Amino acid sequence: MASSDTDWRSPLKAPVKDNRPQTEDVTATKGLDFEELYIKRELLMGIFEAGFEKPSPIQEETIPVALTGRDILARAKNGTGKTAAFVIPALERVNAKNPKTQALILVPTRELALQTSQVCKTLGKHLGINVMVTTGGTGLKDDIIRLNEAVHVLVGTPGRILDLAGKGVADFSECPTFIMDEADKLLSPEFTPIIEQLLAYFPNDRQIMLFSATFPMVVKSFMDKHLKQPYEINLMDELTLRGVTQYYAFVEEKQKLQINQSIIFCNSTNRVELLAKKITELGYSCFYSHAKMLQNHRNRVFHDFRNGVCRNLVCSDLLTRGIDIQAVNVVINFDFPKNAETYLHRIGRSGRFGHLGLAINLINWDDRFNLYKIEQELGTEIQPIPAEIDKKLYVYDSPETLKHRIPKFDPKRGEAATTLIKISEEVEGLNVTMGTIRATVAEMTTAKRLSPLCETLRMFNFS
Repeated sequence: MASSDTDWRSPLKAPVKDNRPQTEDVTATKGLDFEELYIKRELLMGIFEAGFEKPSPIQEETIPVALTGRDILARAKNGTGKTAAFVIPALERVNAKNPKTQALILVPTRELALQTSQVCKTLGKHLGINVMVTTGGTGLKDDIIRLNEAVHVLVGTPGRILDLAGKGVADFSECPTFIMDEADKLLSPEFTPIIEQLLAYFPNDRQIMLFSATFPMVVKSFMDKHLKQPYEINLMDELTLRGVTQYYAFVEEKQKLQINQSIIFCNSTNRVELLAKKITELGYSCFYSHAKMLQNHRNRVFHDFRNGVCRNLVCSDLLTRGIDIQAVNVVINFDFPKNAETYLHRIGRSGRFGHLGLAINLINWDDRFNLYKIEQELGTEIQPIPAEIDKKLYVYDSPETLKHRIPKFDPKRGEAATTLIKISEEVEGLNVTMGTIRATVAEMTTAKRLSPLCETLRMFNFS
């Protein structure tokens, strides 16, 4: 339990204070401090060293209830602190002297698993606990070896976790905490049977916590079946983040933006690669990522992009779920998404934790009905792109407060092109001839989508 004195904070090395403006998505709190939540001092040390100052609304609502062991169904916007809202109470309840696994955190993608495990390690660095991440696409043997030692918190994707539990390697017989992040995705038809099987390995009195920005009917049916008098939290008075300004541009229009980092979404893996190749050929700093890549290549791209090696990432909807990269201030939908849920998760990659961001949608005539439908479903407005965008809507005055600096792109280094070509040659299951690439890129150019995108990226001509 935390005491009132503050001497213990003196030796802590907190990061540089982030002075960027924040919206009410994270500032509309009750005024609680983390010390008032009665959590271990060692955990408080990790929280403050991570740069957390005060709980966000979802953290204020969730943490006190979660610490009582009650089941929770929590709905909050992307980028408002949901991860810490379940990680903090999970770590607080872990007994480091007990070698058994005491918390399982399930996520739908490998990248999100890596990110979530890192949050656990960062916040729990003074607790003396072991956090392990396991996902498909990696060696099962290594996971078996690591689980022979004490693992207090296990983070992973459902298929791999079920495999380890079925083999008797992962023991959840005394695990009191079962957490599902991006629960709507985890309870989709592809995952639900796995989740149902996994729950059979847990004690009957386990705590289940579900977190997501969207909750379709499948979540309610799961809740009715498995959760006991759950405490429901809904902070979704509106669906889109207040700090993200949304524009659409017909493909004939041009716009120039000042980008820290951007994520560019396409609707298929082939289009991801083709667009990334074209952007790289034009001399811009660019990586790409999609589900057909080898896992170690996906990890490398994700790690390098997070650390500012590259300014632009072209990807499929693989990275729409939970990925938190503070430097991303612009999201570009090169291909307009087909449904409101995908759109909501895509634009949530910018404007993280109440900060400002921009979403640019490149649309053609066929997209106009889908644009209107998504506006109506989300209760939001996607405005036509103006002749000039106010930089105050998305540019930070103090980018030095970000976790990493964004380097200027030097074409002589050729890092982006080299990495892109090397990874492309080794992508599994993709046999695209140069003729096909040229033909498809020509088709894109005919559709005039590349023209406004290139104007968007033109700002990388540093003098």
